[in-house]
Parts: sequence; C-alpha cells; structure tokens
Amino acid sequence: MRKDIHPKNYRFVVFKDMSNGTSFLSRSTAASKETIKWEDGNEYPLIKLEISSTSHPFYTGQKMLVDTAGRIDKFNKKYAKK
Repeated sequence: MRKDIHPKNYRFVVFKDMSNGTSFLSRSTAASKETIKWEDGNEYPLIKLEISSTSHPFYTGQKMLVDTAGRIDKFNKKYAKK
C-alpha cells in the first residue's frame, strides 16, 4: 500500500441533518467554524447536512411527491405565445 496518502488530522465531528434534525457523531477531516455540545458533555465541531441517510428517500423507503403537472403548467404559462 502507498504511504502518506490519507489525511492525519481525523477528529470527532457531529453531523446534523437539517431536514429532520437528527445528529450523529463520527470521525472526519471536514473543517467547521461551529461547535455543538454532544450527549457525552464534550464540545465537537458541527457539520450541517442538507440530507443524510436518515432523511434520504432511498434509505427511508418514502417516496417524494413531485408536482410535475404544476411545473408543466407554470412553464407553459411563462412561455406561452401572447
């Protein structure tokens, strides 16, 4: 295996899914200016996520309703010949 190709500054980081509010503690090299107090009483850097495995439809099994008819009507109304 090649040496010295992986970062050496791994640390514990809290990832927070902003769509449903769940958080989990993991190790990462991601930079963050925000911190949060975790369940164990320690303060860790906070990384905010738009979507995670707790909110993604593939992992939750929930399908998202997409309003395609509304989008088509909106497009036709916007670009209709006057």
